[in-house]
Amino acid sequence: MLKIIILLGFIVLNWATIIPLAKAEFCRQINGHGVCVVKIKRSAKNYWEYRTVVKIDQETRPLEIYNCRQRHRITQEGNIIPFKGDGIGKLICNVLNK
Repeated sequence: MLKIIILLGFIVLNWATIIPLAKAEFCRQINGHGVCVVKIKRSAKNYWEYRTVVKIDQETRPLEIYNCRQRHRITQEGNIIPFKGDGIGKLICNVLNK
């Protein structure tokens, strides 16, 4: 029994050291711009929405809500901006939704 407890403690410690490594940015080139998803969290209530912080050419945007169902993003000021044809919204909704 003691061996199991020690083994579980070892696994938990190793898992805790791996988790920070998983926080790497997800980056792509879109229309000649470097686009990185710095932070992303899927809404539990509205699974088609992502709360996302995006960095474009080393300039970080504030947190925005990307609505993949209605194909728009909502800024912190409440402005609704439709997705562009081949922009960041497509990256977030199509690539990360798999």
